[in-house]
Amino acid sequence: MPSSPVSGVDRRLFLTSLLGAAAGVAGLSGCAGSSAAADTKGASTAPPADKVPAGTSLKIASYLGTQQLQFKLAKLGDLPFKVSNWLNIGAGPDVINAFRAKSLDVGNNAGIPPIQAHYQGFDAKIVAINITRKPNYLFATKPGSDIRSVAGFKGKKLAFSQGQAQGVVLLRALKKAGLAYDDVELVPLTSNQFLTALQSGQVDIAPLGNTQVPAYLQQYESKGAHVITTDVVDLLNLLWAPTSVLNDSAKAAAVAAYIPYWAKGQIWTYENPDTWNEEFYVKTQNLTLAQAQSITKLANKPLFPPSWDEAVRWEQETADLLAEGGFVKKFDVSSLFDHRFEGIAAKAVPAEYRR
Repeated sequence: MPSSPVSGVDRRLFLTSLLGAAAGVAGLSGCAGSSAAADTKGASTAPPADKVPAGTSLKIASYLGTQQLQFKLAKLGDLPFKVSNWLNIGAGPDVINAFRAKSLDVGNNAGIPPIQAHYQGFDAKIVAINITRKPNYLFATKPGSDIRSVAGFKGKKLAFSQGQAQGVVLLRALKKAGLAYDDVELVPLTSNQFLTALQSGQVDIAPLGNTQVPAYLQQYESKGAHVITTDVVDLLNLLWAPTSVLNDSAKAAAVAAYIPYWAKGQIWTYENPDTWNEEFYVKTQNLTLAQAQSITKLANKPLFPPSWDEAVRWEQETADLLAEGGFVKKFDVSSLFDHRFEGIAAKAVPAEYRR
């Protein structure tokens, strides 16, 4: 795929549109000169303590309250530290902004936000990995579209979020279909703008999460909207935290203690789809039971590998793909992983969820 700039799109426009004015200024100033050089020299190498010191607290991302509900339904017991705030935050750009503002200590995202944070010069590390084998996203068309395959994206307007999982899924799909960046028009948006952009016809295609598709089709399938499936996956579901948090020995111990709860919560959800459908999708998201079942039918079996080798390779491929298009500068992604935490999730789960 060529490394020429995306047609009609300025990279700085991407950053400011995705990150907001305040973060955009910080991100752009970080990009000037050594744009992809986050300072990692001060990262701690001390193993996290087995016991969390009394009085330790963390601010943790829990999009739509999923973490608290999982822990409650799975009866995992009390965390060995205080959660001073559960933040209803999920999108990568929002998590990065919260990290910068020091209002968030631990985020749950896909593989691309840590790459974007590094590009902005913000130092954060991956501390836990869940491998996903099945696609989490489908490509939805605007109403009245006749596009039936990724090859049909040529010449079309595509919703593109550089700092989110949806962005890399789109880039990987284009590459697999043999389409160059200048074969399409990438429209810079954040994922929370995708539905509106589709409905209004601002874009022809947008990658939607499996959880979003049923409601979208219910409203617009009769008007000619449909989805295009691919086998392109977003491999990583991860926990990450600012290096400043991980350099605090008490908070690092709390992060290490949180990882098993996070892993076990995902396994419980996977093993109890009927309860999750009713308690989460129906009661809190106002979906019908049929819609909820269509979502959980697509759910990935959690996988917490003892080794992060596959995750590192996939993250490097993702960073290289972004660099080819000029979205970031090429760098070694190994600096994004804090291997002090490698294996913690795997040790906390049954063998069938390690491979």
